[in-house]
Amino acid sequence: MSLQPFISLYRYALEPIAPFSWFGIKVCSIEVVAAFRLCTILRQIREDLHVKHQRRAGVASVEERSFLRDASTALTIKFGGEAIIGPLLGVPPSFVLSGVSPAVYIVAQAIVEYMPVMPSMSLLTELPLSVVDGFTRALLLCSLIPTPIITHTSPAIASSPWTLLLSSLVIANGGFFITSMFSFLEPTPLTLTTPAAMKPYGWTTTDLWCAPFITGLYALLTHAQPFWAELHSVVSTVLGGVSDKVEPLDPESARALCALILAGMFTTRTAKNFGLVWKRSVTEKVKIQ
Repeated sequence: MSLQPFISLYRYALEPIAPFSWFGIKVCSIEVVAAFRLCTILRQIREDLHVKHQRRAGVASVEERSFLRDASTALTIKFGGEAIIGPLLGVPPSFVLSGVSPAVYIVAQAIVEYMPVMPSMSLLTELPLSVVDGFTRALLLCSLIPTPIITHTSPAIASSPWTLLLSSLVIANGGFFITSMFSFLEPTPLTLTTPAAMKPYGWTTTDLWCAPFITGLYALLTHAQPFWAELHSVVSTVLGGVSDKVEPLDPESARALCALILAGMFTTRTAKNFGLVWKRSVTEKVKIQ
């Protein structure tokens, strides 16, 4: 299958859009889509938790929501991982260097928050959006995360595959870990609780393990670091390759391929969560959500 249509789609989605470009502000359509997607999911989750809490504990124990709390939730999920790993690598987080991306998420949160009706999650809405999630997440895991690592001024960091995978894991999941730990999405006052990732079988969550997996796959295909180039040669030899030197895939093609793989993962997760793929069984303990 040719990856050219998906490469062209990425190029178009990464072009600065008007009217922001008129003022020299670089905001691309894929970032806007990702911001609205995140804020929409967060509102759907909040409303679902609110209904469940009312049934269980009644209205009296519900805390009045504020826009600041909801906007802080979105910003924490988006930038929390960067805030954790940035100081460890000596790299300033993106929100420190520019306020454009935080502003996009705050505006998206305001628009989503004041929409009169928000449809609940369903198979018909989540299945196509899973493909969108695959492409937005691939941009993070294949472009935004690896670049500051492999171009780091420290040779030890720039060539370390462990640093690359750890950074991917923390940046992609650190924000969710924080908001879950402090119950940001619950309709109650903030309380310290066990994050979902640390509960039984939480490590099997797709969002958790797909981050280092996809970043590692991208690095393997593009030879982002010497380790991955050597590993690619070993893998090729084991699979019956005859060439001594395996040529890397260009970054755009590798990112497009990773996006398709992610779209497949998220689509499978959605199908499972809404009961389309298989019925409840012993294996349900291994969560895909």
